[in-house]
Amino acid sequence: MSSNYRNFRNNVPWLILFLEAIFIVLFYFLFSDDGAFTSSISYPAFQDVNHMVIFGFGFFLTFLKRYGFSSTGFNLLIVVLGVQCSMLVEGLLVFFLQRENEDGLKRITKAVVSITAVVISTGAVLGKTNPLQFILMTVVEIIVFRMSRWINNRFLQVPDNISMMHVHLFGAYFGLAVSSRFSEPSPRSEKNASTPKSDLLSMLGTLFLWVFWPSFNSVLAVKDKSKAIYNTYFALAVSAVTAFVLSVLTTKDGKFRMTHIHSAVLAGGVTVGYAAHSIKYPWIAMILGLLASVVTILGSYCLQRCLNPALKIHDSSGVHFTFGLPGVLGALAQVILLVIKNWTNLTRLGYLVMLHVGAFCLTISVALITGFITG
Repeated sequence: MSSNYRNFRNNVPWLILFLEAIFIVLFYFLFSDDGAFTSSISYPAFQDVNHMVIFGFGFFLTFLKRYGFSSTGFNLLIVVLGVQCSMLVEGLLVFFLQRENEDGLKRITKAVVSITAVVISTGAVLGKTNPLQFILMTVVEIIVFRMSRWINNRFLQVPDNISMMHVHLFGAYFGLAVSSRFSEPSPRSEKNASTPKSDLLSMLGTLFLWVFWPSFNSVLAVKDKSKAIYNTYFALAVSAVTAFVLSVLTTKDGKFRMTHIHSAVLAGGVTVGYAAHSIKYPWIAMILGLLASVVTILGSYCLQRCLNPALKIHDSSGVHFTFGLPGVLGALAQVILLVIKNWTNLTRLGYLVMLHVGAFCLTISVALITGFITG
């Protein structure tokens, strides 16, 4: 919470009320015919994603002992404000571009998936920002992420469900860019420490995320939803096994480290998200899960010892090697699988590769630039 309670009381409630008043007025004009649609997404699928964002990420960020209540409480505040903001941005695009409207449940599902970017970014700045800054970051990031997706869809012809999977890349690098504008707390500071209780709650959030991640990767798939669930589960399973193995091999005393497990067990789900619906054989997803776990654990050593000190970045919850690096790996894996699939059509292959590589490069660039400005 803000160090000055008087300023907190004078600023935050009025900002929230102001935003909510704008949301209600715009909802009145933009969303008045939802009852005319039959949803293409089932409520249980939406419920899985909602549980993942509320419970999973809420507990996932409780690792700092002084910010357990802040992480769960602010997470809920950010999610409910961000979902409304995301739906409004989507509605404005439909209104101004005269596009076909979608059913209400699909819109709110897209909004919940989009807010994942903000929640991931929160992990990079937790303990260094107050609620006012969190709210402003939420509004800016949701708008910029939707604009980034619109560019990918409109000009780079990336399918909507794949462009949505850039949420991990965007959230990680936007958060890191914002974090670079804040001073790093002292290693001995209480704000930078955890307790066994906070670590246990954080691991509980990891388990929630692990269980619901197949629904996250499949909820917006146009077809082959069952294939996306199947591949995601096996990628997650292999990344979890690899995380335990590498945790033992990379520690001096040969014991499991929850910091490794906490990060690497989810890496397979992040990596396989781009191609989960198109992978034909489960062994491909399993290889991606193994590589994702290796990149996460080994990347954490390199980043924390070399890159982060050089760039003066303090990554509170390790979003770079938990979501950023596996996201990059997944985007590259999608391009490689695309090359293998279209190898016989060389005239179109270069064009497809250029579009997909350009899409994730654009996502990272927009996230870093706008994150730095926001910070």
